Amino acid sequence: MSDKSQKPQEPDTDVHEDPNEPAFDWMKPKPSTASSTSAPATKAAAVPEAGAAPKREAAVAGSITDAPAAASAAQPESRAGRKAAEAADVDPEPPLFADTLAGASTDKQPSHYSEPLPTSALQVRPPEDEVARRNAEREQAAKVKPIGPRIFQVLLAVFFPVILLVLAVRAVTSPLFLWMEYNRPGFPGDGYGFSTDDRMTYGSYAVDYLSNWAGPRYLGGLVNLDGAKLFKDSEVAHMADVKLVILSSFGAGLLLIVLSIIAIVYLRKRSNGGVRRGLFAGSIVTLVIIIGLAVLAALSWQQFFTEFHRIFFANGTWTFSLDDTLIRLFPGQFWVDAGIVIGALVFLAATLTFILTWPTRSRRGLEPKQAQETAGGSEDTPEVVSEDDKATKEASDSKR
Repeated sequence: MSDKSQKPQEPDTDVHEDPNEPAFDWMKPKPSTASSTSAPATKAAAVPEAGAAPKREAAVAGSITDAPAAASAAQPESRAGRKAAEAADVDPEPPLFADTLAGASTDKQPSHYSEPLPTSALQVRPPEDEVARRNAEREQAAKVKPIGPRIFQVLLAVFFPVILLVLAVRAVTSPLFLWMEYNRPGFPGDGYGFSTDDRMTYGSYAVDYLSNWAGPRYLGGLVNLDGAKLFKDSEVAHMADVKLVILSSFGAGLLLIVLSIIAIVYLRKRSNGGVRRGLFAGSIVTLVIIIGLAVLAALSWQQFFTEFHRIFFANGTWTFSLDDTLIRLFPGQFWVDAGIVIGALVFLAATLTFILTWPTRSRRGLEPKQAQETAGGSEDTPEVVSEDDKATKEASDSKR
């Protein structure tokens, strides 16, 4: 093909040349408002094509103005037009929930059903019996006391008798009690030659061995004046067993004392009067136990002593002859006196605690009887004030 040959003309794609062509309807603006007719015309008038004839301008303006009506009446609807029509049918602004509740009328109605918001359920009041049931449950939950203070009160009541018993045993296993026992009137002497000084010297070794960390040689290496061993091997072995029981009880007592201190600190912060109630219950438990043991010991001391040794020691390891050193230093009367002293100390401590923690009216937070009679109250129905509200009650009394 030569340069002088005629080139094929490209098709004219200008939409202004043939505005009535249906294929270009999608490029025309949609007449959505009243001003849609004048807007295209103004745009066309503002940007006229260079060199266009007045006749052509009038034709273009007239065709653009009449395009929507002509397209909808005579020309087939395009896919873009159908989509625009479908979008125009959908309501983009559904009525507000507040306007619906207030009964406000709107110009546009929703084309689909909309469910009410979840907050509409707040306007429904439950039945009266359901309301009463919920109120009763709330009142019951408010009256329920926390379980923590009760647990610590029970632990304090259980630990109290054990601690008193361990402290009493520690008081008996001391050189002071040994000296008081050997020097008291009526204590039986040794028929095999030990004087009071000998007993005090040798007995102090035995008592010290129970509370120190020395080995069996502490007693096994002792000798008499004649050079013979003071304690037999069986006696040393029994004293080692006694030492294990004593040290274990002391360790358990120390642990319980620490736990009791923790319980007391907790109850002082969380429960007003919780320490008093725990010690009061512990004193009652202690008195019951010590009275029961005292009755058993009084009925048959020998059987009580035997059963006690069977609990902690193996049979045959705690029986000795009358001429053995342990029997000469610690005869039967010594153990009777030790049991009496232990029981008396525990009983006195428990009784004193019982008296000091007795739930009087002031400790329980009750009003005095005189104040009740003045206020017109009766003794049968006293006004009870909880210990947690004691400060509030005292403030109200001061205002009176």
